[in-house]
Amino acid sequence: MKRKNTIYEICIYAILIIAFLIVIFPLISVFMASFKTNAEILTSAEKVFPKKLTFENYVLAWNSENFRVGQMLFNSIWYSLTSVVILLFLSSVAGYVFARGEFKGKKIIFAIFTALMFVKLGPITIYPQFETLGRIKLSSSLWGLIVMECFSMPIIEVYLVRGFVNSLPKALDEAARIDGCSFTGTFFRIILPLLKPVMITIGMLGFNGSWNNYLYPTLFTMSRPDQQTLIVGIMALKNSGESASAWNLMFSATVIAIIPVLTAFILGNKHITQGMMAGAVKG
Repeated sequence: MKRKNTIYEICIYAILIIAFLIVIFPLISVFMASFKTNAEILTSAEKVFPKKLTFENYVLAWNSENFRVGQMLFNSIWYSLTSVVILLFLSSVAGYVFARGEFKGKKIIFAIFTALMFVKLGPITIYPQFETLGRIKLSSSLWGLIVMECFSMPIIEVYLVRGFVNSLPKALDEAARIDGCSFTGTFFRIILPLLKPVMITIGMLGFNGSWNNYLYPTLFTMSRPDQQTLIVGIMALKNSGESASAWNLMFSATVIAIIPVLTAFILGNKHITQGMMAGAVKG
């Protein structure tokens, strides 16, 4: 019996190691290619490790006048963090209201939001959104995307918060009410501090989604290169006529784009599972 268990564990670990290598290999390839010269990338693309490490690609990418990595990195950080703050606010407030609020039509409204979660209109909504923001002169900047975020309803994140709040004893609310807290005060003083695991999970997922968002930032910054995010800038360079002579810049910029997301995931990894399980509690 012990022998069978040992063989089973060996097989499991072997599968996990193979899966890890499959996942990590593209990252290693991109990282090592960022230290190659452009000529070496074009002539020896099949070789993972460079003949000679060079940091010149990062210097060129950062100081290039046509490919401003520093400006695009700032735009990505600003857009992603702002989107995360809006997402956290909307999901926490809406989740709390749907969990603890008592008002007419609550179940119907929540059912409508739930139904809309299964309806994907896709690019059909892009044109009316673009036209609406164009009337208030925000269709050609990242501010337009921020305004769109303010009027969105992150129903999946609301589900997580609502499930977590429903798992908390209502005695907390009653005690706060006895102490003179209003419905809003109870949220900010009692409930919100307890939402830390779920908030970290939502923030991590929201940051990853905003950072890697390509379609909307491309449309809204098409005429404003100074507003482009890093992902948009990399793809624009890839599709331009200069791409053959700028692979080294694209690889170094890609590594720079990966680092913030990878760092955020490493720092918040232990909280993601806790938050997902906490928010999945049936209430």
